[in-house]
Amino acid sequence: MKQTRLLMGMPITVQINDEKAKNNHIDAVYEYFKKVDERFSTYKTTSEISQLNRKETNGKKMSDEMKTILLLCEQTQKETNGYFNIEKNGLLDPSGLVKGWAINNAATLLSSAGFENFFIDAGGDIQMQGYNEQNDLWKVGIRNPFNRREIVKVISLTGKGVATSGTAIRGQHIYNPYHIDVPIKDIVSLTVIGPNIYEADRFATAAFAMGKEGILFIESLPEFEGYMIDKDGMATMTTGFDKYLKEQKSNLQSALKL
Repeated sequence: MKQTRLLMGMPITVQINDEKAKNNHIDAVYEYFKKVDERFSTYKTTSEISQLNRKETNGKKMSDEMKTILLLCEQTQKETNGYFNIEKNGLLDPSGLVKGWAINNAATLLSSAGFENFFIDAGGDIQMQGYNEQNDLWKVGIRNPFNRREIVKVISLTGKGVATSGTAIRGQHIYNPYHIDVPIKDIVSLTVIGPNIYEADRFATAAFAMGKEGILFIESLPEFEGYMIDKDGMATMTTGFDKYLKEQKSNLQSALKL
């Protein structure tokens, strides 16, 4: 069973490879994403994060989920030497962490329902478990940021999270907190493989903010691998990234595309 719906301003695809999967299982995942969007969207004036930015609420009235996210953002800021920073011009935007966190929680919903083979793709950030419909590892295609119709690498994996940060789709939406007004132009794409999508997403965001030094940061993290493409189209990968690579042309058509 596979569905794609537009939520949180992006396509979200859920696939469950189990004959016991029903529409209500898929609906539960999308309902969860809807609630996350209603709480954390900086584009919705009624969201809790928007109310917090307008100073209409405070710590005493804050939801438990908001408290959790702000604590996780603070933790990530410390772990990335300040490169992950959700505050800009006095406003908070935790979206660089919320999406991966939400995907990971949605995957837990499916696991708790007894499903072992599935993937969730929200705007190119993916959590996969078990095996695909061919009873093989999931295959993820990394797009060429200069030509989105071209796949430059295919990775084969399961039980991992894969996140890509870059400027190909949303432009300069990630900033270096130490040089807020200077656009990040030395790299255009950074894909990170992590133990789950929450970890991959938050560190992909922070590493991209570091520019070319970001791939070295990913290299320093145990259980993480990365693939960076710079402004000249040159690729740099971490030392363990190649263990996930699948070069066969037949994989290009079936790969999930970041």
